[in-house]
Order: sequence, then C-alpha cells, then structure tokens
Amino acid sequence: MSSMFGKARASSERPPQSPLPECNVAILGCRGAGKSALTVKFLTKRFISEYDPNLEDTYSSEELVDQQPVLLKVMDTADQDGPGNCERYLCWASAFLVVYSIDSRKSFEGCQRYLEVLALHARGCQRRCPVLLLGNKLDMEQYRQVLSAEGMSLASRFGCLFHEVSACQDFARVQHVFHEAVREVRRQAEWNLPLRPLFISEERPCPPVATPVALPTHHSLATCTFNTLSTVNYKEIPSVAQAKLVTVKSSRAQSKRKAPTLTLLKGFKIF
Repeated sequence: MSSMFGKARASSERPPQSPLPECNVAILGCRGAGKSALTVKFLTKRFISEYDPNLEDTYSSEELVDQQPVLLKVMDTADQDGPGNCERYLCWASAFLVVYSIDSRKSFEGCQRYLEVLALHARGCQRRCPVLLLGNKLDMEQYRQVLSAEGMSLASRFGCLFHEVSACQDFARVQHVFHEAVREVRRQAEWNLPLRPLFISEERPCPPVATPVALPTHHSLATCTFNTLSTVNYKEIPSVAQAKLVTVKSSRAQSKRKAPTLTLLKGFKIF
C-alpha cells in the first residue's frame, strides 16, 4: 500500500509518456530509533510523538533534487529486534538509510548488524546500493550515549556516508539526507553507464607519390591534373565515458494546494 504526498504535476509540465525516474529508499534500524518519525518529518514537515512500531508501509513523494524531478518512494520498515525477512527490501531498494538513536547504545550496536547484512548482500549480487548511516535524536544531546566519532568510524568501516539529524526539530537537515540518497543513486547510475564509442580515422597506405592524371585539351581548355587521395576508414572502439557531476542547491517541490490528510499512518499523533 502506498500514499502520495505533495502536488501532482500537471500534464503540461511532464508528458504522460515520460514518467518520472524513481528512487526507492528503505529505512532500517532497531525499534525506537525514530524511523517513522524521520519518514513523516520528511513527507509532511511534522513531528510525531507516538506511533505503532509494528506498522510498515511505503510512501511516495515527488521531489525536485538539483533541479531534476524524481519520484521518491520511502519504505518505513518495522523489524522487531534486528534484520529479519530482509528480502522484501534488499531486492527493492535503490538506497538504504540505517538509523540509530544517539541516546541508545543498543540501537547503535543494532545498526552494525544491518550494515553487515547490506555488505553481504552487495557482495552476493555484485550490485552496490548507496548506504547512509544516520544518528537520530540530535535534540537529545544531553542524553547522548554514542559519540559522533563512533558513528563516523562505523560509517567509514562500511564505506557509507554519515549524518546526525533530529526528526523533532530540523526539517532542512532531514530533507537534505533524503535528497543526498537520491544524489548517490544518480552518481552510482552514472558510474555504471555503458562505455560510449569513440570514432577515430585510420588511413590506409597510399602510393608515396601522387600520380598526375592529365586531361586532354579541348576547345582551348587549360590542362589540369588530379591527385590520387588516400582512403579513410572509420573504426569504432570503446572509450571510457566521462561523467561531469554538478551539484546545485536543492529545493523541495512546492504544492499550491492543501496537503492531503495523512490516512495510512495508524496510531500516529500529528502535531
């Protein structure tokens, strides 16, 4: 089941035969890390204080990332005590957000198990999906149990990006993390593009001296000569494709109509 947040784009802006590119993001982490709070904060700019920890759903939102539209689908997973039944998101997601709470050492240790599962999956299928490690609940700094340096060290160990956010306070930073996931997926797609052919010319050997061909003079026309030219053969060879990455300040697609009611988040209290 999925729901759509935000304004549907008019047909004049995007032809019906040209659907938006999609980016699937799965949010992983132990219970209580704030996965649902991050999801709802990103989609609605609101913060929820209570929710059903057993609820799992997928949501969609049209976003504008670096002036390029994208249909961002977010799966808010509901694993109980760690990775379980992982196939449902391992084969679906284009990127992963692994979340822990900075005031919970247990949730941080649980993140390591998720990162290990993702690493094994990447080696097994030979397909690398971007992974971002998130330390949530930055507003609980006075109760911090996990240092920023520890989060950075774990992210460096598994080769993923690291951010600390607060689903309670900072919408801009939460939005930046989701948009950064889209950017990483785009970069990965550019690196995996097939090699573009390069056309070069190959000259065949020709006689060292051009042979003049004389034309007979008729009706007082001057004599002229033609030189034999070398034949050019075109050969196609592969060359390394060069991709130019351009980062522009991102902006969220604005809606001119009232945002739809959040209907699928059972047990949520919206503030």
